[in-house]
Amino acid sequence: MPRHRRLHRRTPGLPDGGRIITIGSVNADRMPFAGGSVYAMTKAAVAGLTRGLARELGPRGITVTNIQPGPTDTAANPAHGPLADAMRGWTALNRFATPEEIAVLTAYLAGPESAFITGTSLTIDGGFAA
Repeated sequence: MPRHRRLHRRTPGLPDGGRIITIGSVNADRMPFAGGSVYAMTKAAVAGLTRGLARELGPRGITVTNIQPGPTDTAANPAHGPLADAMRGWTALNRFATPEEIAVLTAYLAGPESAFITGTSLTIDGGFAA
């Protein structure tokens, strides 16, 4: 049996009904500046992996979702850093997300209420991709 067919039957350490949540980037769908093509490619790959794994693991009740944040205030991308003004201007809400806003979506996807959400990317970007 091909390896990809075996995933739905056994995955050590991942119980039936479990959740896989990946963190990608809105840049999988929109890259507003030159020089970001490789980064965008890697984030698009995460979205593709999410769709494929959802099909492979769905028979076990395992959901696979991808969160695609837009500009988020982190140490690596501060809301008042050198690129912040431009990035804020690319959002409809004219601000960065807080890590807590991303965490709320993550917690929801990890819980029982999201049992029918799988194989998709959820964008949380303040209108960056609008």
